[in-house]
Amino acid sequence: MRPPEEVSVFLLSLLAPGVLYTMNSIPMLQEPLPILGIGMTVLGSVLILLLCTVSHKRNVDPLFYVFAEFSFTCMVGLTNALEQDGLISGFMGFYLKMGEPHLSSAYAVMMSYWEGIVHFILFLIIIHRIKSYRRLGLLWAGSSIAHQIVLIPGVVIGKYGSNIHLAFWRNVPFFLVPFWAASLLFSRPREMPIVTADKIAEEQKKGLLSRPVDLLLSLLLLGAMAFSVFRGLVVLDCPLDTCFTYVYQYEPYLKDPVGFPRVMMLVYLFYALPLQTVLIYGLRTPGCSWMLDWSIFFAGAMAQMQWCHIGASFHSRTPFTYRVPADKRWPVIALNVLLAAAPALLVLRCHTRPAYFMKPIPKGQTNNDKKKN
Repeated sequence: MRPPEEVSVFLLSLLAPGVLYTMNSIPMLQEPLPILGIGMTVLGSVLILLLCTVSHKRNVDPLFYVFAEFSFTCMVGLTNALEQDGLISGFMGFYLKMGEPHLSSAYAVMMSYWEGIVHFILFLIIIHRIKSYRRLGLLWAGSSIAHQIVLIPGVVIGKYGSNIHLAFWRNVPFFLVPFWAASLLFSRPREMPIVTADKIAEEQKKGLLSRPVDLLLSLLLLGAMAFSVFRGLVVLDCPLDTCFTYVYQYEPYLKDPVGFPRVMMLVYLFYALPLQTVLIYGLRTPGCSWMLDWSIFFAGAMAQMQWCHIGASFHSRTPFTYRVPADKRWPVIALNVLLAAAPALLVLRCHTRPAYFMKPIPKGQTNNDKKKN
């Protein structure tokens, strides 16, 4: 009897620390080209083992291989985080020296914890529910894309940009694959609850002022937009006294030369800001069924980025001068937690009472009847 796929993936992922420890113990493998070559060979071997695991099945979802392969790299990330925090040793020394030195930064440590815990658990749940996982997949896609669009530019423009080795370019497929996965997930049929036409019509007649929850969410998103604009100006060296005061007295981490906080604030300014505008539009315009998908995608992205940003702002690997001052800790934490909480609350609202976002249907039918017709 074969074990369930999630068990096989879990056991296969546990090989990652052993592979790292072995490579760290062999001096001849600790050069840039062998590191890249061995890394790609290991990932290829993992893929072959995965193919053998599901060889008895027909029509395997192509994203199964993505989730399973990424599960292996999640354990690599968790191993890195644990070693950088001094909980284990002897696994990542070679890779930090001649592979990706930026993985020793506070941002990368927090990113590695997110991958090794949140993403890994998500992958195991998705593989267990491989026939019905679209929402969880969108959550991961948002998180993973946010991770990559901050990590890669941050390395290039930050202080690690002068110390890029061949192994850094293994991030290219990890950058492209989540976009491909997101496009597949968005194109698949949406899982819609059954709601009657009368219920949909009743909800969609209400204005924004008659929906206090939606009004509050709109105000939270507007506040997040204003904060994103403000911090974008800060990292762009705006000369206003308010920006100067904030960066030196509240979030000096925004000036950390690693580059990650600067890139993240620009991502908020140029990508999150327009998406928040669209989400506010969806809250005040009935029938925007795409809100059910994009709210999940956006929540995943914001949760990942804010986890990394908040953690790195306080982490011991961030130089003391760039950490959040002790007397400003709670205001800064509160503001940053709200940035992640607003999208999460929006997801909860969209999926607990989705009638407002459904397309109008003839009276006497449900949205399920319309789909059949």
